[in-house]
Amino acid sequence: MNSMDHNLVMDDIRGMLQSAELPLTTECSIYKVPFDIRRLNDDAYTPKVVSIGLFHHGSPGLQNMERHKLMYCNKFIQRAGTAFDLDSFVRRIELAEPGVRRCYSDMFPLTSKELVKLVLVDCTFIFELFWRHFYGDWSKDDTLLWKPWLTTNIRLDLLLLENQIPFSILEDLFNHSGVGTVHTFLDLTFDYFGYYNSSNLTPVNVKIEHFTDLLRVFYLKPLESLPFTRGRTNESMIQLKSATELVEAGVKFDVNTKSNCAMDLRFSQKKVLEIPLLRVEDWTETLFRNMMALEQCHYPDESYFTDYVAVLDFLINTSRDVDVLVEKGILVNWLGDADSVANLFNGLWKNITHVNFGEHYYRLCEDLDSFCKDPLHKMKATLWRDYGSTPWQAAASIAGVLLLILSLIQTVCSVLQVVQQFNQNNTSNQNN
Repeated sequence: MNSMDHNLVMDDIRGMLQSAELPLTTECSIYKVPFDIRRLNDDAYTPKVVSIGLFHHGSPGLQNMERHKLMYCNKFIQRAGTAFDLDSFVRRIELAEPGVRRCYSDMFPLTSKELVKLVLVDCTFIFELFWRHFYGDWSKDDTLLWKPWLTTNIRLDLLLLENQIPFSILEDLFNHSGVGTVHTFLDLTFDYFGYYNSSNLTPVNVKIEHFTDLLRVFYLKPLESLPFTRGRTNESMIQLKSATELVEAGVKFDVNTKSNCAMDLRFSQKKVLEIPLLRVEDWTETLFRNMMALEQCHYPDESYFTDYVAVLDFLINTSRDVDVLVEKGILVNWLGDADSVANLFNGLWKNITHVNFGEHYYRLCEDLDSFCKDPLHKMKATLWRDYGSTPWQAAASIAGVLLLILSLIQTVCSVLQVVQQFNQNNTSNQNN
């Protein structure tokens, strides 16, 4: 290699090194789901009808919704009226464009112009959709979106980890739009996703990265008010027995109705495992998988929801375990098939990397394990199951015990009578 070629190579290397950037920054919160997790159920992470953000932009199967997004974009601008300054709005997006890119885990070939247009359309589509849902302000141009299957799929698509746009840019642009309302964009967001807000949280002091993060907050926020801490332990996780095995060991199950937190599992002093009500629906797997993927990528040291799923995975191994939880009113099976529910939970925790474990769940598993190792508990449970599980069985068992006691008394009396007769005869013979 001559000196000229060497200089060219060195120039290329210097240029390459100067352009090197960290693949992820502290601002990153929207991730491509890791391959080894995604391949277990690709559909759970892929939008069905609408693309939001960068990862699925331009996907062929999602183009039908693009004209509806443009229509909603135009309707929102019209709604704002003279208060809306399109030029100022676009300039604000242009200023935010570098920060928006840094929120995504992967690089994209989109030009600044293309990205600005994407953010404009996606954000205003969401604004108009949430507005109409909040105020019930629907019109004849919503005929297609009124279809229940489409409404459900749009809402689910907006909760997928790969289908997000930073909440900070949404909030900022909504505030800058000039739309007069006493309600914040967070208010509208809570209303739109209200079905998943089982703990009835209010949008006060809630900070979120995006809609997937909000779904996780719905589960985790109530933990702050519970008596146990949200600490972590590096101890190896204890293998918890299944629901069927726990019942055989003498553990009782009951629904935890005292707490508004879906993750509030407790093992009481009365040896009752209390679990909040869980509805298993068609979209449960999708929501659970995306929250777990978010924790794998963004909250590896605070994977509290993953802990919850791990415990459920231990409890539910077979259809018999599902039947136990359904019978106790803990689980509502809207999938219909108990095997489907068992397969769902058995597959959720595959390929998940768990670096630590929630201290509360660790102690819960530890207490249950200690209880199951006591043979006295299992013996008492076996006796109760075999002889007292139903009123008729209990009555028959009591009658059997009474009959045994009476037979024993009769036998003792007969023996005493014989002994007494023998003594009398012996005394009589001595006198003679």
